[in-house]
Amino acid sequence: MARFPLPSVPTRLIDVEVADGRRRGADLAVLVPAGADAPVAGVEHTGKAGEVRRLPGGDVRWLVGIGEGGPAHWRAAGAALAREAADVKAVQVELDADVTGEQVAELTLGALLGGYRFKVSGDAEQPALRTLRLVTADTGHQRVVERARVLAGASALARDLANTPSNVKNPEWLADTAARLAGEVPGLSATIRDEQWLAAQGFGGVLAVGGGSASPPRLIELTYRPRGAVRHLLLVGKGITFDTGGLSIKPADGMHLMRTDMAGGGAVIAAALAIASLRLPVRVTALVPAAENHVSGSSYRPGDVVRHYGGRTTEVSNTDAEGRMVMADALAYGIRRFSPDAVVDVATLTGAMKVALGLRTGGLFATDDKLADEIREAGASVGEAWWRMPLLDAHADAVRGELADVKQAPGGPGGITAALFLREFTEGLPWAHLDIAGPARAEKPYAEVVPGATGFAARTLVAFAEAFGSDQA
Repeated sequence: MARFPLPSVPTRLIDVEVADGRRRGADLAVLVPAGADAPVAGVEHTGKAGEVRRLPGGDVRWLVGIGEGGPAHWRAAGAALAREAADVKAVQVELDADVTGEQVAELTLGALLGGYRFKVSGDAEQPALRTLRLVTADTGHQRVVERARVLAGASALARDLANTPSNVKNPEWLADTAARLAGEVPGLSATIRDEQWLAAQGFGGVLAVGGGSASPPRLIELTYRPRGAVRHLLLVGKGITFDTGGLSIKPADGMHLMRTDMAGGGAVIAAALAIASLRLPVRVTALVPAAENHVSGSSYRPGDVVRHYGGRTTEVSNTDAEGRMVMADALAYGIRRFSPDAVVDVATLTGAMKVALGLRTGGLFATDDKLADEIREAGASVGEAWWRMPLLDAHADAVRGELADVKQAPGGPGGITAALFLREFTEGLPWAHLDIAGPARAEKPYAEVVPGATGFAARTLVAFAEAFGSDQA
């Protein structure tokens, strides 16, 4: 384990407070719509979303563009302000009377996440900014800010977990951290399953993938059971704490990014914490199979046949397709053990999704049209974009095994065949698979995203659970 100090998990975000008056001495930022005249004489500002201009003196310190006023524009404005004002302790913004709750939520979300920082350094210096003060007479905005804070906290925690270096973040660390954080949220419980339990229960996929590492695998199980909840949602997240590719080893270029290969699991853990914090009326079970895919004499091999939980067998083609191996165990276990009403899994699963959709859109596969629409709408409501991909039955036979029940990596359209493989373990339940290989990481800042892990999918899962719990149909 590392001997140097790490940023705290969860990382501290700035405070956003709602007040009915300005605080004397705090710097003021003024929001400027696109095309509007700058409120300071002699200063030019286009009002483009996210455009920030720092002024040398006077009552107004910054001009911040909010563009045409759409949700993404307000989010970009908040993020840009947090970055530009990182050297002061507090910033205040006066909100016009016609500013809506949605706009306040987006501004808050952008400021909280745009100012996010995770850096392992001997230099303890952190951004000075601690408080964003929203000046408004509308006291209802306080509730909006509180919900935005929980959503931002979910994204930030998912970033924390994925950004943590893998010489610290082995399966045990991830499990212990999830259990510690769950213990701080009323109504949420954690059960951690070790390698002995996994062997006794027949989690062949998790054990195969984790068999090459000195750090044994874990299954993280988070449970939230609010009184009166009618519907039950199962969430499953890939928890590969580092991925060398195993014997089918990856190229050196880019392997350092594989500390984020558990971004799906991080999103699921963070979402479960947020769902319980918001006391949403839906039962949730969250499973994260955690393993390190390493290279050693005990690594699993191409050509092996692995028996999963429940008995189905998989013929291994490529040890770098390890995510679906651990996810198959967790899906089979979660469905058989808990009998949920619907299942959603999240994983950085295939490079094919990065090719198909780029780095800002998640791939959405689903067996149920209503489920797909609800996830897509939930994502849109919190600023995360999803594109539905086809589960083409023309390729279903490709995942049928010759030596075993199914083939792990049969070739063909990689994102689709990976999803079809996972579908074999879903027992016909309404199921959605979210492939976040592209948007889980960022190389440069945009909107509320900063370089590194993005926390993508955490907010979508919370918003979806909110809608799923309120829909009793």
